Amino acid sequence: MKIGIIGAGMVGRAFAAAAIKQGHEVMIANSRQPDTLYSLTKSLGAKAGLAKEAAEFADVVLLAIPFKYYEQIPAEWLVGKVLIDANNYYPERDGQIALLDNKESTTSEMIASHFSGARVVKAFNAILAEEILGGGKLAGSEKHRAHPIAGDDQQAKKIVEHLLEQFGFEVIDVGNLSEGYRFERGSPAYCIPMDGAMLRQTLEEVQSNN
Repeated sequence: MKIGIIGAGMVGRAFAAAAIKQGHEVMIANSRQPDTLYSLTKSLGAKAGLAKEAAEFADVVLLAIPFKYYEQIPAEWLVGKVLIDANNYYPERDGQIALLDNKESTTSEMIASHFSGARVVKAFNAILAEEILGGGKLAGSEKHRAHPIAGDDQQAKKIVEHLLEQFGFEVIDVGNLSEGYRFERGSPAYCIPMDGAMLRQTLEEVQSNN
């Protein structure tokens, strides 16, 4: 599979390494020129490109940039693509966003509204970057770590689910993008390693309290 990564921070780099380990072709882009990624791409074995080139190259695109910048990426670049939203809302970084502060929307719903032609799946936002490469095993246990996803497109979710399973995780589908608040930043499921049973219970409790 061809995977484009827009955002060369810790999550983007860890995702790239995990995908390449599984035999996927990866092109990574940052906000600058591709030659600024030379040392990274050399060590990973990934290609470097502009954000538009990474989008055109890919079947699946991981968006891992500060949330406040997502509207700077033209929506037409991602039409028809499976778009993995790994973003989180940090008011101190992104500025106050009333729709999110008032719980009228979620980060992924806002991204899906902008990238209306893409097939958005929320994933890889509720895990520390270094744990993406951990093989999915829980420390001190033979159980696999569970990871939540949300999305409105069932086929797109299956593609992301397959990636997560390749990386070693058990996948918990929480439903549509509107349910993504259950594992956004600050929720009890955010970046806490759990097995499948524990994560399901935690997500249900979050749902019952909203």
